[in-house]
Amino acid sequence: MSEDHPSSTHTEKHEKSWLDKLLHTFSTEPKSRDELLEIIKDAANNHLLDQEALSIIEGALDVSSLQAREIMIPRSQIIAIRMNDTPQEFLPLVIESGHSRFPVIGESSDDIKGILLAKDLLPLALNGTENFNLETILRPANVIPESKRVNILLREFRENRYHMALVMDEYGGISGLLTIEDILEEIVGNIEDETDGEEGDTFIKRVSDTDYIIKALTPIEVFNEHFSARLSEEDFDTIGGILMQEFGHIPKRNEVAVIDNYQFRVLYADNRQVHLLRLTII
Repeated sequence: MSEDHPSSTHTEKHEKSWLDKLLHTFSTEPKSRDELLEIIKDAANNHLLDQEALSIIEGALDVSSLQAREIMIPRSQIIAIRMNDTPQEFLPLVIESGHSRFPVIGESSDDIKGILLAKDLLPLALNGTENFNLETILRPANVIPESKRVNILLREFRENRYHMALVMDEYGGISGLLTIEDILEEIVGNIEDETDGEEGDTFIKRVSDTDYIIKALTPIEVFNEHFSARLSEEDFDTIGGILMQEFGHIPKRNEVAVIDNYQFRVLYADNRQVHLLRLTII
């Protein structure tokens, strides 16, 4: 003699319903991205996938529909080295930015000469700068259109073993850059390394008790909170905005401005705005 168990019957019906969907998927194939995603989410709800795996799958599907222009680092945030800079001029920028690759430019930001890998500068530690020639250690620059599909670019990164591409707009100018890490972060989420802030604060990096490297995009609110300062937030949102007013022009590298008890020295700026600063507390 057997008895009916409603809860068991409900579970069996639910499992059968999901199984029917899965079998239907394999027999007819999904007709759209949304239909495929629904099946995958059902698998996660039934504990055949964990949430992290689901997130990665969703990220991979999203990447397949993205173009380079949608996730590139904009031109205004690119840190580049000028071809005629001496090691004494660009080494502080390389060290303080913490990046491993840098576009090298000629007369303008659109005149791309190549890519400098920070590791290729290691011989300077042994041989000095006397016979140094930046041009001889440059790697070829990879330039792509803004419309480049991100999933195709990722495949090219892997096949050709390069990690950075410069993005060109329809007029032939450089509008941004993309790295393999930027694409992977779209799939798996933020990737932090030893150069990232412990709490995600990447605006301010401490060098000593009185010296800091800060980004010009640092919000004034963040600056004031970090240093217990009282810089005005009325007219500008960022430190770069205050400094542009203080200078009265677009400053060049090593120009200095003092606001209250803070000395700001420009480490990197292009012909449009300031990017990186060294702060000394007076």
